[in-house]
Formats: sequence, structure tokens, C-alpha cells
Amino acid sequence: MFAFIIRRIIQAIIVMMIIGLIGFSIKSQIGDPIRDLVGERVTPAERAKIADEMGLNDPFLIQYVRFIKNALKGDLGRSFLYNKPALDVIFKHAPATIELVFGTALIIIFVSFPLGVYCALRPRSILSRFTMSFSTLGVSMPVFLTAILLVFFFAIHWQILPSFGRGETISLLGGYWTTGFLSIDGIKHLILPCVSLSTLMLPLFIRLIRSEMMEVLETEYIKYAWAKGLSPRRIWLVHAFKNTLLPVITVFGVQIGIMFAFTLLTELVFQWPGMGFMFLEAVHRADTSLLIAYLVVVACLFVFVNTVVDILYGFINPTVRIAGTK
Repeated sequence: MFAFIIRRIIQAIIVMMIIGLIGFSIKSQIGDPIRDLVGERVTPAERAKIADEMGLNDPFLIQYVRFIKNALKGDLGRSFLYNKPALDVIFKHAPATIELVFGTALIIIFVSFPLGVYCALRPRSILSRFTMSFSTLGVSMPVFLTAILLVFFFAIHWQILPSFGRGETISLLGGYWTTGFLSIDGIKHLILPCVSLSTLMLPLFIRLIRSEMMEVLETEYIKYAWAKGLSPRRIWLVHAFKNTLLPVITVFGVQIGIMFAFTLLTELVFQWPGMGFMFLEAVHRADTSLLIAYLVVVACLFVFVNTVVDILYGFINPTVRIAGTK
């Protein structure tokens, strides 16, 4: 198992190196950092001098090595929009996005698993047919349209939930982290964005769990469990459900990483002050340093989540880690 974990960590490092190369290549081709830094009222000679001092005239390989060294020290450049280190700006907005994704993940887990299992066990029931029809509708609707409909009904028409912002937040860890989970107002502000974002993945997981569960129920060892006279609850929840989890965990890990990127539209509609909203503002203001830092951080989150999922999958399914070490 130790060799399996080391192998996955090395793969994650290689992926991050490639992403860093892509991000740095994009940064060197987009915008003019000298113009963003000093404006237009600078002579060409002064601009060339500043470029030499910043090392912008060095060969690409030297600049890339310098970028990697700075990145390892936690320096991904300075945001021209906020006049702060880009990582500081991202970390300030990160708690809002992480809590949004975490709340969405809770909805997906506690809704999709019971409904998926029930639809597999009772495929002809009215609830199962309604759930599958509703999931088809959920897959077809874009997330921004769902968000707008939620705002219209729950915030404007019925006026029972707020439509924008994080509401009341509480500072933790000396002010480095702010959370809305510890206040009633913060939880109310989380409901609509989390529900809106969950509709992107919820139909997928309901259908995935249903199909995997139905397939597992037809296997020989489940038929053997029935022949042994085990109780239906034990067969469904212990034998069948455990093996249903294997592919679901893999897909869940990938989708959680993707959700960090898909928060863009949700944060825009609900004016949620997270990394997605910050990214759109950086695009509007052409803040290239912040754009690349966001790309690297989101990629790092994605790689980290998938590495953890691979390791967990190796614990659950021993054949995976045995094959991964060959």
C-alpha cells in the first residue's frame, strides 16, 4: 500500500509540473505586465529597464525555472487589481468557494444515495419513476437557469430565502477562515447556491447509483447470499451497497474537483464572493497574474482530491493497489 501511495503522489507532482508549464506559457503570451504595472505614461527606455529588472527579457526556460522556484515558495505573482500577492487574494476568497462545494457535496450524498438505492430496489414504484423523470430534466437544464429559477421563486416570489451574498459569517483561526455554517443567516444564504450547484451532479449520481446497484444485484454472490437465507436488509446494505460504492467513489472524486470550476456561474448569479466570482472579475480587469494563480490553485485542488480518492479506492479495493504497483 505504501508503494501505491508514493506512486500516486509522484503522478500528482508530475501533473502539477505540467499544469505549471501550461499556466506559465499562457501568462507569457497574454497581456503586458509592464503596462499593467506602470500604465501607458512611461517611456520605452524606462519600460525596457523595468522589464530587465523583472527578468522578463530572460530566455523562456530561465523564466520558467524561476516561476517554479517562486511557486514552491508560495509566490505565484502579484495581483495588479488588488495590489496584493495573488495567493493572498485567492486564499481570502477560498473559504466561500470551499464551503459552497462542501455544502453541495453534502446534498449530493444525502439525496442521491437513498434515492439511487431505492430506485434500484423498487424500479417500478411511482417515486422511482418520478425520480428518474426529474433527473432527466435536471441533466437537461443548465445550472445558471436553475439558479435564476430558484432566485425567482424562493427569493423574489415567496421571499423565504436570500438571493445573494454570504450573509453573516464567523471568523475562525485568527481571521484566516470565515464560515457561514455557524450562523443561521449564513446557512440560509448557502441553501440556494448549494441546491443550484447540486443540480449539476445530482441526476448523474442518482442514475449511476441506480444502475450500479441493479447490476450488482444480478451477480452470483448476491444470489448466493439469498440462497444462504440472509435478511434482505443485510444483502442490500452490506453486500450489494458496498460493491456499488467502488465506481461511485471514483466518479464522486472527479466531480468534486470539477465543481470547483463549475462554481463560476453559480457564484455570478448569487453574487457569491468566492474564487469563481474573483476569477470573472480578474478576466474583466485583465489581471493575468491572478488568472494564472487561480488556474494553478484550482488544478492543485483537483489533483489533490483525485489523489485522495485514488488512495481511498486502493483501501476499499485491494486489486487496484496491486495493479497500480506493477
